[in-house]
Formats: sequence, structure tokens, C-alpha cells
Amino acid sequence: MTLSLQLYWSFRSPYSYIATPRLVALARDYDVDIDVRIVHPAAIRNPDYFRTMNPLARPYFLIDSARAAAFHDLPFRRPVPDPIVQDQKTLAIASEQPFIYRLGHLGIAAAERGCGLAFCDEVSRLLWDGRTDNWHLGGHLAAAAARAGLDLAELDRAIAAHPDRYEAGLKENDLALRAAGHWGVPTVVFRDEPFFGQDRLELVLWRLRQHGLKLRAQ
Repeated sequence: MTLSLQLYWSFRSPYSYIATPRLVALARDYDVDIDVRIVHPAAIRNPDYFRTMNPLARPYFLIDSARAAAFHDLPFRRPVPDPIVQDQKTLAIASEQPFIYRLGHLGIAAAERGCGLAFCDEVSRLLWDGRTDNWHLGGHLAAAAARAGLDLAELDRAIAAHPDRYEAGLKENDLALRAAGHWGVPTVVFRDEPFFGQDRLELVLWRLRQHGLKLRAQ
């Protein structure tokens, strides 16, 4: 029997990027279905997120995300440009956010077409692996979408026709994440049990095996 998981994921989360190759391998090797549910980053969902953060949190976060990527042998650099427009001194979030809204809507559209995980994998590499400056320009996103089996122009047209529906999808996913028992990403939910963080994927696998996880037929 195919086991079903829900994956709550954000394009601005380095830990989402770090978790994704292992999730891709899980979906490739085992009889599981991963329902990708894109959410906005915490900075968009909660504008006070950085204002109320412990001042020690962000420096540690920057060290730990780079360390976790190195541990998993993943190339890593923070995106250029950052998907969130933010003052790096005050950490204030700009009112205009041209990048993250587009990425979130594209993620919703990709998931609707059954390519959510592949799209997240390709775009997160584009953002985080340090090989691409100005990922938002030229054909970078279109090439990433094509590698995921999608047509970027078709996705953009669908979103332009119904932008409110895609934004509503992001908000619905945020509510569903909270209803599942967490607020952060990446979070995997299996049978109403949340597993938060890229460092919990071994526990996810352990739990799945308790419920009869099977290898995919070759």
C-alpha cells in the first residue's frame, strides 16, 4: 500500500533545500506519495518574525544552515538575490516582494500538476547551490521548470489568470501546517504526526517502516 506524506516547504528556507534531495530519493526508492504544500516564508506569514527574534537566533541560523549543507555534501550559498527583499542591517521586510510571491505561486501551480517535488528540487538548487547569480533573470527559472517537466510560460499564464486562487492556496497550506501541529519548514506530516526539520527525516523513515514501507517495484 502506498504511504502518503504531506510536505510543507518554503523556497526561502535553506533547510528545505537541504532536505529535498533526501525526499526526492525517498519518493524514488520507496512506495510513497509526497504531497508538496508550499507555504510563504515566516517573514511573509508573520511580519514581526524578525523583530521579535532572539538576537542570537539569526547568527546561529546562518552558521548551522551552512554546516548542515556541508554535512550532506551539498553546495551552498545564500541566494543572489535573496527571495525576500529585506534590510540586512535592521532585518526589516520590504512592503514590495516581487520574488517570493512569484516563487510561491509557481510552487502551488507545479504541485497541482503533480510536479511539486521535482520543481522544488530544481528551483531550490538554482537558488541555493551558489552556481547562479540573478536566478530571476534570463532563462534560469524556465530551464529549472523544464527539468521538472513543466513549462514556465504555461504556469505564469495560469497564475496571471487567477492570482488570488494561488495566494489563497499558500494561506490554506499555512493553516493546514498549523493544524498539523507546527509552524516551520520543512515539516513532513504522516498520519497527522508532524516531523519538523531536515534533521528529522531519519525519524520519518523509521516511522514509515513501522507502517509497512515498501521499496518501489523495479
